[in-house]
Amino acid sequence: MRLLRALPVLVVAASLAACSAVPERVPQSKRMQPQALASPQAEPTETPSAEPTPEQRPYTISFGGDVHFEGMLRGRLSNPGTALGPIAGVLRESDLAMVNLETAITTGGTPAPGKQYTFRAPPSAFTALKKAGVDVASMANNHGMDYMESGLADSLAAIGRSKFPVVGIGKDAAQAYKPFRRTVNGNRVAIIGATQVLDAEFIQSWTATADKGGLASAKEEAALLKAVRKARKNSDTVIVHLHWGTEMQKCPNEAQRSLAPKLVEAGADVVVGGHAHILLGAGYLDDAYVSYGLGNFVFYNSNPATTGRTGVLTLTIKGRKVLKDRWTPATIQAGVPVAMTGAARTRAIADWKDLRACTGLAARP
Repeated sequence: MRLLRALPVLVVAASLAACSAVPERVPQSKRMQPQALASPQAEPTETPSAEPTPEQRPYTISFGGDVHFEGMLRGRLSNPGTALGPIAGVLRESDLAMVNLETAITTGGTPAPGKQYTFRAPPSAFTALKKAGVDVASMANNHGMDYMESGLADSLAAIGRSKFPVVGIGKDAAQAYKPFRRTVNGNRVAIIGATQVLDAEFIQSWTATADKGGLASAKEEAALLKAVRKARKNSDTVIVHLHWGTEMQKCPNEAQRSLAPKLVEAGADVVVGGHAHILLGAGYLDDAYVSYGLGNFVFYNSNPATTGRTGVLTLTIKGRKVLKDRWTPATIQAGVPVAMTGAARTRAIADWKDLRACTGLAARP
C-alpha cells in the first residue's frame, strides 16, 4: 500500500473529444504486440502472478479525450482512414493509444427518453479509431447507452464483429469491469474503464450487474476497486480510465478527489479520464499519475478559448513507474484536433502545466 498525501477539498471537473489524417504506417512496437482482448464478450486467460521480467523496457501510451461522430463529424466516417485528422500521427507514434468513445454504436434504437443530447455512430467508428492508431477505447460514459438496451445490444455485437478492444461495457458486470490486456516491451499492461458520471434517471438501467448488460460504474466503488485489486495481482502496470468531473469546471470535484487516492491505494499506477469538455490538471499522487481531464478530442462543437483546447497526453512507463509525461497541445478545428506549433504550442504547454495548481498533484513523484 502506498502512503497518500493529504488532499485539499475542492469542487470541480473534466473532459470530451479527437482527430487524424496521416499515413498508414504503424510503429514496429504496435505491430509486434500480442493481441488484446477482442471484445467484452471474450474471456481472456488470466496470466499467473509473477515477478516483472528483467527484459522490461520503457513503453509509451498516449491518451486523447472524448470522441464522437455526430453532426459535421458523421461524414468523416465515409473515409475512416482520415476520420480523426492529422492528430493520428501522434497516436501512432506510441506503443499504445486510447480514447473515450462517447457514443452508442448503433444505427437504430430509441433515444434515451428525456435526454437532451444523444450520440450514436455506425460500426465504422471502430475502423476509424483503428486506422488512427488507437488500440483501445472506453465506452463507460454518459453517452455509451444513449440508445438504451437495443443500442447496447447493437454496440456489443459491433464490438464482437470488429474485434476492436473496448472496455467499460459488457453483457454483464464481469465483462464490463474486465481489463484490456497487452504486453508491451515486457510490461504486462491492464486497462480498466468506468464512469463516475451517469444521469440520475439512468443509473440503475445503465449499470451492468451480475445478470444484466450495461456500463462499468465508478459509483459502484466496491466493484471498481475489486477490479483494480484483481488486475494488480498479475499486471506490471494498472491503468484506470474514468469518465468523471463536472462540466466546464476547471478543477477536480470532490468525487474525483475522493476516488483517485482509493484507486491508487487499490493498486492503480495511472488514473486518467475526462468529461468536463475542458482540460484539467495532471500530475503525481505519490508515485501514481493522475490526469483529471483530457477535454474534448473529436467533437462537433468547440470554443477556441475553452472547449476547443485539447491535446494528447503521452506517458512513458516502466512497470509501475511513470517515468515521464508529455503534453502535445492541439486545437479542435472543424471537429478534429490539429496539433499546435511554434510559440502557440509553447504557451499551451505552459498553460496545461498551470492547471495542476488546483489539483493537489505534484510535478514529480
